[in-house]
Amino acid sequence: MPSQGVSVSLDPLALRYLDHVRFEKRLAERTCTLYRLDLERLSAMAAEASVALTAVQPIHIRRWVAQMHSAGRSGRGIALILSGWRGFYTWLGREGRVSSNPVQGVRAPKVAKPLPKALGVDEAVQLAEHEEAQDAPWLEARDAAMVELLYGCGLRVGELTGLDVVPSDTALQQGRGWVDLQAGEVQVQGKGGKRRTVPMGSQALAALERWLAVRSQVTGMLNAPVPGASSASLALFAGRHGTRLTAQSIWQRLKRRSLLAGLATPVHPHMLRHSFASHVLQSSGDLRAVQELLGHANITTTQVYTRLDFQHLAKAYDAAHPRAKRKG
Repeated sequence: MPSQGVSVSLDPLALRYLDHVRFEKRLAERTCTLYRLDLERLSAMAAEASVALTAVQPIHIRRWVAQMHSAGRSGRGIALILSGWRGFYTWLGREGRVSSNPVQGVRAPKVAKPLPKALGVDEAVQLAEHEEAQDAPWLEARDAAMVELLYGCGLRVGELTGLDVVPSDTALQQGRGWVDLQAGEVQVQGKGGKRRTVPMGSQALAALERWLAVRSQVTGMLNAPVPGASSASLALFAGRHGTRLTAQSIWQRLKRRSLLAGLATPVHPHMLRHSFASHVLQSSGDLRAVQELLGHANITTTQVYTRLDFQHLAKAYDAAHPRAKRKG
């Protein structure tokens, strides 16, 4: 099997195809180089099997996919190679050199979907209870409230940045959410314009009240709607200049806070959403409720957290059950 550093003599048809993608389709040079590597790999495998490129059958392609997979190539890498081969045989079909595309029905091995990263309960509490003495009091109050809403309510970072202090006609028109302190709820505008109501826990509510007590003093922003108020002036979370915080700013603040809190892994906003879902599911076992809290349209999206929950149970079993430990 050729490596990237070895040049393989290519069939004239393969060379014509490379000219086609370079000059007629005008693909980028890097893409053309990758196509050539794919065709070198195909040519080497066909030569080893003593079969002409125009005589390759689906059984050959499947065998070569299995060889690449057993050699350690990832499913994603194989899928990219198959895409290159599929394009070559599509072109051969248009040129009248093959009657069918041998790659058409072949798929790469499925890539194992990685589990979402979630903090342990102790780590999440450690982050939420951390107080940063180096920051100004108002900045600490703001960041603490952001952490409590991300972890305590399972919000997406875009939902967090879109929160206003109060409801307004502008918020409704522009698809933003708001907090309802009296009801202890967050009104969220989620994906696909879907609105949902998320309850706030006592810690999130207390943190939010501390932030709102200093918010208007620091940023000069409004805590009540007025006619013609701008989106920025009603933003729940704002920076020093009174502008609505961006998702990037929240990522940076959360990463900094997690490192200062002594966590081994830098934390990002979606990790707190995963942690929220995993911890609620561990405690309640109510998958449907977690689906509603997260705003998932399909429960299959939520079911990934059952795998996280099983990992938690498996670790507890391995640590505690006398028959789980191997002798010696």
